[in-house]
Amino acid sequence: MKLFVGLGNPGAKYAGNRHNIGFMAVDAIAADHGFGPWKARFRGLVSEGRLGGEQVMLLKPETFMNLSGQSVGEAMRFYKLTPADVMVFHDELDLAPGKLKVKQGGGHAGHNGLRSMHQHIGEAYGRVRLGIGHPGHKDAVANYVLSDFAKAEQGWLDDLLRGISDGAAHLAEGDGARFLNMVALRVAPPRTSTGTRPEGGAKPKPEGRAKPEGEAKPEAGAAEPDTRNALQRLADRFR
Repeated sequence: MKLFVGLGNPGAKYAGNRHNIGFMAVDAIAADHGFGPWKARFRGLVSEGRLGGEQVMLLKPETFMNLSGQSVGEAMRFYKLTPADVMVFHDELDLAPGKLKVKQGGGHAGHNGLRSMHQHIGEAYGRVRLGIGHPGHKDAVANYVLSDFAKAEQGWLDDLLRGISDGAAHLAEGDGARFLNMVALRVAPPRTSTGTRPEGGAKPKPEGRAKPEGEAKPEAGAAEPDTRNALQRLADRFR
């Protein structure tokens, strides 16, 4: 079994906060992949289902962010899981909005939810770092993460969450590269050729007979070429 943990704060007051993007990520997975209803367990809410060939439990700790590790630790002990079985979705100030990175192990970088995780299960768990950007000054961080995403941010946020859901099965199976590719296809889809002329671009050439190499097209108003031989030209001069 794999344990996917979304970090956030419980309650409607915090539901739209930037700090709750981890909750949003596991909610998207549950909704798109037919997971079971959310139930109260392990000091949190859990939903179970399958992603590809893996049995997965989604967990949203209800202990508030600073105590998230308590909930995760209880779930791990019950199912006899190791930190390698755990993937945590959390907000990341050091990544631009809409950017995402996958990481295994490492420090908590001052994130209170991750700090609690370190205290209860160690540091060897996986993380999906979800970029929310930085307000520009450390004194503004608390208010920034506890404020809702702006309307102007809903576009990239929706694309990011859809991409996470699209690639969730690859993440559960340990294929981080394919997971990242699925996210990228949503966040930055490749441009497709529509056959239309870009604004300000050259007008497409009409289809038709290809011009033989070396064949020059006469300019408008040009004189017809003189096809007379030398004798004819001489005779015409004395007429």
